[in-house]
Amino acid sequence: MDDRGDAQADYLRIEGASKRFGETVAVAAVTLAVQQREIFALLGASGCGKSTLLRMVAGLETPTAGRIVLDGEDLSTIPTHRRPTNMMFQSYALFPHMTVAGNVAFGLRQIRPRMSPRQIAERVDEMLALVQMQAFAQRKPHELSGGQQQRAALARSLAREPKLLLLDEPLSALDKKIRQRTQLELVRLIRRVGVTCILVTHDQEEAMTMAGRIGVMSPKGELLQVGTPDEVYEHPNCRYTAEFIGETNLFGGRVAGGRLRCSDFPDPLALAEAGRPADGREAWLSVRPERVRLSRSAFENADNQAPGTVEDIAYLGSHSDYHLRLAGGRTMIAQVPRAHWGEDAAPAHGDAVWLSWAAPDGVVLTT
Repeated sequence: MDDRGDAQADYLRIEGASKRFGETVAVAAVTLAVQQREIFALLGASGCGKSTLLRMVAGLETPTAGRIVLDGEDLSTIPTHRRPTNMMFQSYALFPHMTVAGNVAFGLRQIRPRMSPRQIAERVDEMLALVQMQAFAQRKPHELSGGQQQRAALARSLAREPKLLLLDEPLSALDKKIRQRTQLELVRLIRRVGVTCILVTHDQEEAMTMAGRIGVMSPKGELLQVGTPDEVYEHPNCRYTAEFIGETNLFGGRVAGGRLRCSDFPDPLALAEAGRPADGREAWLSVRPERVRLSRSAFENADNQAPGTVEDIAYLGSHSDYHLRLAGGRTMIAQVPRAHWGEDAAPAHGDAVWLSWAAPDGVVLTT
């Protein structure tokens, strides 16, 4: 995918970047523009090339083809240790024999011309105050919790005031509850500093919580779609993105008379008018579970309805996910708010129900 954007506003420009390891293509001709002060997430499954792309920006891998430009400067001629970037690794990579303060100071001692000891001390204090780690300045990494190690690594990454902060799965070592809290804390810190940031993650929730825009990568190392979390979720541009981002019900068929003829349903499915494919075209319809309505009886004057049987129910507090078996054997998921049934008893396993969704609530895909 080519994400060209406004060339004058692009702070980071990745132009046709590819990476091969022998016959294996890890990154396939990725073009991407990131704006200054933006938090951008590269999202994809393990092995899709997102970390390799990040390492190319950092200079830890050399592109097989293409180039990377940061703030108007081609990075291909700049060695790793001279690039105005800093990378925070998944393992945090803190030096175990150094204190927290020593870890933060390490990179500052490599700057040329040299900073004075007083300047280094002041910068270390400033960074530890930023991440609220002053009280832990003299502790070693093994004496810190996972969240504290993460903040210490962030302080070290920001100490040299990089133009670009690169985060490789920065929260994966934390448990779920701490990770959720740390996501927002990390975003606040990055925005406060004003640094441009690229985040690599396989966690959809993390990407959608932290980033202003998301780039979805395929298992073949291709950049499939770039957009805001809302755009990528509500308007996926292909089947892979629709299935990878959140849950979806996906049906394939052929368009005829402006509707989708699908073997899973007795009647052709009504499609949204916008972007409707021409008759005879093969297409797929993506319907998010929260868009599916559920009733104990047939809907009046509703498109896209069918009878089903409750096969499984996942109670999730504010809502329940109903797994419904259609007459043809296909399973659909409907996400139903807890208050939907009112005073009536909710359907149980084995109950017969009717499901439906409005035509505009389905996204038509042709790839």
